[in-house]
Amino acid sequence: MFLLINILGLIVFLAIAVLFSRNRKDIQWTSIGILVILNIVLAWFFIYFPWGKAVVQGLANGIAWMIDSAHAGTGFAFASWVEPGAMDMAVSALFPILLVVPLFDILMYLNILPKLIGMIGWVLAKITRQPKFESFFGIEMMFLGNTEALAVSSEQLKRMNETRVLTIAMMSMSSVSGAIVGAYVSMVPGDLVLTAIPLNIINAIIISAILNPVTLEDKEDIIYSIQNSEIEKQPFFSFLGDSVLNAGKLILIIIAFVISFVALSDLIDRLINAATGIIATWIGLKGSFGLDQILGVFMYPFALLLGLPWGEAWIVAQQMAKKIVTNEFVVMGEIKDVLDSYSPHRRAVLTTFLISFANFSTIGMIVGTLKGIVDTKTSDFVSKYVPMMLLAGILVSLMTAGFVGLFAW
Repeated sequence: MFLLINILGLIVFLAIAVLFSRNRKDIQWTSIGILVILNIVLAWFFIYFPWGKAVVQGLANGIAWMIDSAHAGTGFAFASWVEPGAMDMAVSALFPILLVVPLFDILMYLNILPKLIGMIGWVLAKITRQPKFESFFGIEMMFLGNTEALAVSSEQLKRMNETRVLTIAMMSMSSVSGAIVGAYVSMVPGDLVLTAIPLNIINAIIISAILNPVTLEDKEDIIYSIQNSEIEKQPFFSFLGDSVLNAGKLILIIIAFVISFVALSDLIDRLINAATGIIATWIGLKGSFGLDQILGVFMYPFALLLGLPWGEAWIVAQQMAKKIVTNEFVVMGEIKDVLDSYSPHRRAVLTTFLISFANFSTIGMIVGTLKGIVDTKTSDFVSKYVPMMLLAGILVSLMTAGFVGLFAW
């Protein structure tokens, strides 16, 4: 029964996208069908098929092996921080960024990553029959993250019409950064993290193609090269030094966001609990409810549509809502020690839902980045569709969780 509900959920998520589409008559259903089948195959391969499971587990083990090197660097400077039982979230999840970011930047510097992105993007465009750059950008995001992908594609964005830029903004809500994957893997199952990332890319194309259909002539379907001129002008060690400093800044930004969001959530939760407790006393009832319960009400129907039992769905709905309002690190920090006790379906659905930057703060980052790239008319057009951008991010996360849930029981 729950499998049938999971299948129904995927249909409902697609129907919601159709309902809010800017131009339903131009939706390319053949392409959408190909993308849906592709994601079903990928989810089956990574979650159920032994070879696929071995691939993602091997990649997860490779990332864990690389993180051990990051911990060796941390231990050299602060030995007591990496002793067994001593590592907190900042050390175990975030300090490896000091290794991963420079590593990715070196691959960019050597022009290895741009070639890999271009090759995979070309193949994806052929399979999906979507415009070349949208497929190319999806692969860029998988490696670089949303704002970084927007930055290196600035010349392309300047040449695109406002409708296509809106598609890119919608897709940007569903990315993660390769530099953050190590942090995720240290908190939640690595095989599920690596399964969610490619599924997110395909689902971002599906949802944006439904919400914002674009018709394109062949002469307009052009990809400009990744703009890497600034990096090429720098001597290698100067560039590497900047990369390390940027990695340090990224860690501080994430820590600041997590501390601030957790503190604000706790304060709001205390205020709501106190207020509802007083009201309950006045009307002769016992108990109170807090922020998690209020947020969970909105996501509860969607959690049920992911094939979760009533009780589990209520808890997962609260966690999903908190991720959207705050960020994924807040929820990962809360569940990392108990995730193994969850049922396989609940564990897979919740983990894969969390693997994206789809939250309120991401909207500001994307709109702000685009304002520095495109003209005022285009950025104003994108800003009008901020609610649709958030809807796109949520639907992509739900679709990824739904596809994975089909094979995780």
